[in-house]
Amino acid sequence: MPNPSPRDLAETAAEAIRSLNHTTQSSKGELTYPGDAYEVVASLKVLTQRLPQSFQQLSQFLGVLAKTGAVTADYGAPDDHLAEARSALASAALIAQTLTEHLDHAHNALAPLGYDTASEA
Repeated sequence: MPNPSPRDLAETAAEAIRSLNHTTQSSKGELTYPGDAYEVVASLKVLTQRLPQSFQQLSQFLGVLAKTGAVTADYGAPDDHLAEARSALASAALIAQTLTEHLDHAHNALAPLGYDTASEA
């Protein structure tokens, strides 16, 4: 079986987040305890920690393409489009780092929480 392509992996990640969005709806009842949220936030934090590397590697790939001169564009100069994409990916990496920091704060805030079973009585 061949290795999945980068596109396939990105689509799988997007579908996983779509599924997460569905299962975290309050009407689904999939989240019961504070620890459930703690674990989900922890995993999302890891996801966002890994995104900057993907963005940087995509940007590097585009930089290599720019040097080949083999890129065309339907309109405008290919180098302008490549530069814009690389700039946007650099911004996305910074935003992902900021998102990671916020998820870390949320994770830390959830850490001391427990569930009071006496409230069910």
